[in-house]
Amino acid sequence: MTNKNEKRIGLTYRDAGVDIDAGNRSVELMKQHVRSTYRPEVLGDIGGFGSLFALNCAKYKQPVLVSGTDGVGTKLEIAFRLGRHDSIGQDAVAMCVNDILTQGAEPLFFLDYLAVGKLEPETVAAIVSGVAQACKESGCALIGGETAEMAGFYRPGEYDIAGFAVGVADKDKLITGQQIKAGDVILGLPSSGLHSNGFSLVRKICFEIKSISPATFVPELEKTLGDELITPTRLYPKVVLPLLDQFEIKGMVHITGGGFYDNIPRVLPQDCAVQIDAASWPMPPVFGMLQRWGQVAWPEMFRTFNMGIGMMLFVSEAEAGPICDALKAAGERCYRIGKVTQGSKEVTLQGGVFGG
Repeated sequence: MTNKNEKRIGLTYRDAGVDIDAGNRSVELMKQHVRSTYRPEVLGDIGGFGSLFALNCAKYKQPVLVSGTDGVGTKLEIAFRLGRHDSIGQDAVAMCVNDILTQGAEPLFFLDYLAVGKLEPETVAAIVSGVAQACKESGCALIGGETAEMAGFYRPGEYDIAGFAVGVADKDKLITGQQIKAGDVILGLPSSGLHSNGFSLVRKICFEIKSISPATFVPELEKTLGDELITPTRLYPKVVLPLLDQFEIKGMVHITGGGFYDNIPRVLPQDCAVQIDAASWPMPPVFGMLQRWGQVAWPEMFRTFNMGIGMMLFVSEAEAGPICDALKAAGERCYRIGKVTQGSKEVTLQGGVFGG
């Protein structure tokens, strides 16, 4: 047994840049946030080699697990520049739970992976607090995760975060898009802003072309540039899940990387196309600002960003009105943004900046 008073001989893990004690402190700081997300199905506690979740099979006739994984991308640089880390975790959660929601899945649990250059326990706790809060708002448990200190791999103050979500849906209630047909209506749910996509272009426009600081106040945004860019991705589960018990949602699209042109075709049957009226919803000012500052063509804007619509619902003409009414009664905004036509998965935008 080594006496603590003895002179240390040889290299240690800390000498190589990995501080196990800091890792343990990080776990202690995040425990309260993690436990606050637990659902009744969670078994055990923090610290196991695996996380346990007892699926309530009695609730489903034929339960199908739906999983998704994603990261935050280069939006992380905004958090680095601002030194604000308490909301970026919501982006990691939202990108995953919104994806699995499109297939009708209720999010059950979430795991995160956080890699850092040097482990700062307070920063890690701030990041995880954002993850935990987003999990609570989405109704899922933060059931596990991994924090990896990778000395010399990331620059000081930098990190990466990714997430993994698992949800469940009854097999006969899975939303696949195969029931979509010509004449159906597309309803749009507003985004909170840029969400977590297109930030390589955002950073080039703002920091290279315009050379402005995140601390700069932008009058048309009525806030600083940094406050706008760090706004977290909106969480849609608690908005959409109640609708699934009342209405037939034929398809859903989460507008992420690829914007309108690449995401919408993913849910369309082979014989369907879509016409979008770009004047049917109020486009948040940040998108017009980026378009002007970068002289970006409008089709490229709609292929890169969500343009103010984060989630689309494909529904019948008969149910479009009642669904909008239900959303408005719940305090949510909803826009009738397009229709389904005969075609071969084409996406056509008209109105607004596209004319017509």
